[in-house]
Amino acid sequence: MDSQHRNEEDNINVANEVSEDVNAHSDDLGKRPSPKRKSGAYKEIVEWIKALVIAVVLVFFIRQFLFSPFIVDGPSMQPNFETGERLIVNKIIYTFREPKFGEVVVFDVPEQGRKFIKRVIGVPGDKIRLEGDELYINDQLVEEPYIKAAIQEAHANGGLYNGEGPRYNFPNDNVQEMVVPEGTIFALGDNRDDSTDSRVIGFVKDDEIVGRADMIFWPLDKLSFIKHRY
Repeated sequence: MDSQHRNEEDNINVANEVSEDVNAHSDDLGKRPSPKRKSGAYKEIVEWIKALVIAVVLVFFIRQFLFSPFIVDGPSMQPNFETGERLIVNKIIYTFREPKFGEVVVFDVPEQGRKFIKRVIGVPGDKIRLEGDELYINDQLVEEPYIKAAIQEAHANGGLYNGEGPRYNFPNDNVQEMVVPEGTIFALGDNRDDSTDSRVIGFVKDDEIVGRADMIFWPLDKLSFIKHRY
């Protein structure tokens, strides 16, 4: 009886050991990632990479061909634009039509290796004359509502808004031709007394125009679309 009892205990111990081995093996299998899990993680990584590549391509395309940011640097467009303001430039609009009087444009100045922001004053065929604060286009006196208040303030203080002296007028010694040539525009800064513009650098070629400034997006308290038509 004792021998039989010992044999039964031995069989039970062996069975328990086998059961523990099976459970341990089963736990190991549970810890190993399945091929399906590996495949799912790989696909997710690939999808993320695709999304990032597409995003980069879209940003490049938009900035290259449609819209781009521009930071105002300098006082030449005061009082309407201040240094540090960030603008959205519409790069595609002039693909479909020509610039118009009063529009604010950004253009390259190859001689200086930078971009300027100015206002379109003359288009091809226009005869431009600037005498003090009086602007004549095709011999007609033209009002400039975007700087009207600034001009009135300068006159009230007994001075000119435009700088004193012949170099601020147009034509001048720098640019003597009065009629805007084909394929160019005549551009002035709103701050006539402190602006390097077509009175100095001459007419701006169409292929130098980056686009039209359409929106101020920074600082947020100035968030607005830019008014071009008055």
